[in-house]
Amino acid sequence: MCIITLSQPKYLMRKLLLSVLVAALSISAFAQANLSYYLPDDVSYDSAIPTPKEVLGYEVGEWHVSHDQMIYYMRAIAEASDRAILVEHARSYENRPLVQLIFTSPENHTNLEEIRQEHVNLTYPDRADNVDMDEVKTVLWMGYAVHGNEASGGNAALLAAYYLAAADGEKIDELLDDMVFLLDPCYNPDGFNRFASWVNTHRGINEISPDPNDREHTEAWPGGRTNHYWFDLNRDWLPVQHPESQGRIKKFHEWKPNWLTDHHEMGTNSTFFFQPGIPSRNNPLTPEKVFELTYDVAEYHAQFLDSIGSLYFSKEAFDDYYYGKGSTYPDVNGGVGILFEQGSSRGHLQSSENGPVSFPFTIRNQFVTSLSTIAGVYAKRKDLLEHQKNFFSSALSMAGSDKSKAVVFGGIADKARTWQLAKLISQHDIDIFPLGESLSRSGTTYSPDNSFVVPLQQRQYRLIKAMFEKRTSFQDSLFYDVSTWTLPLAFNIPYAELSSVPDTRGEIEASLGEGEMIGGSSEYAYVFEWQGYYAPRALNSVLEAGLRAKVAEKTFTNSGKSFSLGSILVPVANQSMSSEEIGSLMEEIAKQDGIEVYAIKTGFSNNGVDLGSRSFHTLTPSKILLVVGNGVRSYDAGEVWHLLDQRMHMPVTKITIDRLKRVDLDAYDKLIMPSGSYGELGNAGTNKVEEWIKGGGDLITMRAATQWVAGQDWVNINFDYAEKDSTEGMLPYGARSEKFGAQVIGGSIFQAEMDLTHPIAYGYTQENIPLFRNNTMFMKVSESAYANPIRYTENPLLSGYISPKNLETLSGTAAVHVSRMGRGRIIAFTDNPNFRAFWYGTNKLFMNALLFSDLMD
Repeated sequence: MCIITLSQPKYLMRKLLLSVLVAALSISAFAQANLSYYLPDDVSYDSAIPTPKEVLGYEVGEWHVSHDQMIYYMRAIAEASDRAILVEHARSYENRPLVQLIFTSPENHTNLEEIRQEHVNLTYPDRADNVDMDEVKTVLWMGYAVHGNEASGGNAALLAAYYLAAADGEKIDELLDDMVFLLDPCYNPDGFNRFASWVNTHRGINEISPDPNDREHTEAWPGGRTNHYWFDLNRDWLPVQHPESQGRIKKFHEWKPNWLTDHHEMGTNSTFFFQPGIPSRNNPLTPEKVFELTYDVAEYHAQFLDSIGSLYFSKEAFDDYYYGKGSTYPDVNGGVGILFEQGSSRGHLQSSENGPVSFPFTIRNQFVTSLSTIAGVYAKRKDLLEHQKNFFSSALSMAGSDKSKAVVFGGIADKARTWQLAKLISQHDIDIFPLGESLSRSGTTYSPDNSFVVPLQQRQYRLIKAMFEKRTSFQDSLFYDVSTWTLPLAFNIPYAELSSVPDTRGEIEASLGEGEMIGGSSEYAYVFEWQGYYAPRALNSVLEAGLRAKVAEKTFTNSGKSFSLGSILVPVANQSMSSEEIGSLMEEIAKQDGIEVYAIKTGFSNNGVDLGSRSFHTLTPSKILLVVGNGVRSYDAGEVWHLLDQRMHMPVTKITIDRLKRVDLDAYDKLIMPSGSYGELGNAGTNKVEEWIKGGGDLITMRAATQWVAGQDWVNINFDYAEKDSTEGMLPYGARSEKFGAQVIGGSIFQAEMDLTHPIAYGYTQENIPLFRNNTMFMKVSESAYANPIRYTENPLLSGYISPKNLETLSGTAAVHVSRMGRGRIIAFTDNPNFRAFWYGTNKLFMNALLFSDLMD
């Protein structure tokens, strides 16, 4: 098959897979899945390029390639081929390399940097007219395995690398002359390796089991989908909270690819999906030209899959709305992103409604659509380059017509949170600057030391609008993912649109600025406030050093400084360290955590309580249990683990439900139950946890775990439900999924109000707070006046989709319930304050629940 002329390929095993079902269930299916099963047979291949089997010792699809084996093969290709170089752009949490093989002609490789720069010049309207459109190269990014247990794509990357390196002929030479291929074989090394180990461990050597109940097809929790901390990396293209994504986004903007593929898997009983998906669910900021090009190349996918007899669908189920996915992020960056979904073998062979699904079969579909992508993109390469050029020039025109000319954000004492948002934005090739002079908008003063400006008159105008917009009206009421992600709301940072660009200065710092020790050293005490994002980390450093620390339950003014609720006092006297050692520690904390630490010389306050007051509550190091494993939602558990480990540097013991039933709970004082099902605890385990709470333990629950706790009658929580439509006569059966789907809250942002005197709100200065919600669990307000310190407002919708009935029901309900049980406490959240690691604005609610639970009566 020639990938340009679309001639029909001949593949081995078609007769076997389509008609001889019994034989397909045997190991022979794998023994016969050699390269001729996958590769076009009308192309010759350079014998100097090693095949996967020559390097790995087995045929593609016979075993699941591990990540280290994959990298080994990619390096072998780069060493053997003058068409390829290998570039490492990041390391995963488990220190695995993320690499790209860059393929182009040997001649192009001699001036690759000039080619890259000439291509990127198309994205600068002031340079684009000087680009020779006949000479500039089209860039195709081929990406695989962002979900580690969707392994067919990653294994197909072996074939794609071999094909691009070894295929001979005039047509492949033309491709390599005119294009640059960025082959990214594995977006998620840690999850990919985890899954490969699982299925290879449970694979039969002589007989492959197709039974879906076989252990090979049923991964142990948390499965291989996610990264080390159990995050879905395909939701992190926009938030860029993880090293895998940060390296990838940097590489993306270095090249500005015209086309990007994202190869996935879906349920075993499904066939194969390629975009366009559902048109009514496209993001309105995406130009129509993106969808036209998607349709054009979709015809190539259809022809190639037709040629091997593979079933597929293309205009249903999936959408292009959330810009944080690999298939959608390019759409708002001048390119086109494409999602592929293959019905998964979830191992080596599995029975399905469509017959036996073998691992080689799934790999072949992924590889064939890699070839169809190459063919389609090559055919449309000039259109893609024109689209890229027009995308950025039209962005400037749109910005010129916008009444707003800039966005300013900041104006809060927490410089760390503001800097983290600025850092996130800057990673997307967006111009952002520190504010030059103070300005005020809507009661907020934005000053140069804590505010940033994003001018709208720049080529990333569309992406900026996507980051800051609040949208509440939609063409469609169903969403594959979240319906909003307004970044300043997620960070709980004030922002304002400006009619002109204010004075700015310099560039943002590359790292969080150091804090400051104010007042020199002290022989009496040190105090730091709780507003800083990393204040919990600072407190933990103090406690882990063996020092006593206290939290202020009342305000006070000392040494000319007013201190708010939640301020941390570290006395110098009667400590386990000398005053010099304490001073050095406090100075180091100020620098590392970006906070201001005040040296206090006297315990006598000018106003408010003195430092020896009973209104200072002594704190102790927390011994934390986090429930994980079967029944627990791994995303929610991973977000807690990531927050404590990566950001707060706090130790946490992860424990499964079955182990929780046997462990000595008295060794711990905090228990975190993420969203999940806890029926596995049984009566004995449930009674054990109950007695532990009554004895003084503190329990924190989120979402479904809150419902479980309420069901045990440990707390007096009642839930409300939206009224169902009264139905008269018949409704169209075919529209039932749309009707019920419209009642789902897939992910929206709502406003709540807080009692700022409650310990759960320490560190916050504004009563109103944006909360993220993706469930319909509406908690009624308690009869106790003190049980619900955070409640949704009467008109809570800030951004995103919610049905009118659900909005009416949500209004005025509680977001948190705090109650005593014996000597212990239960702090129950209806929502997830740690969502996807970029909800910096509500992380502190969770940390306060964890660290200040003893204060909550």
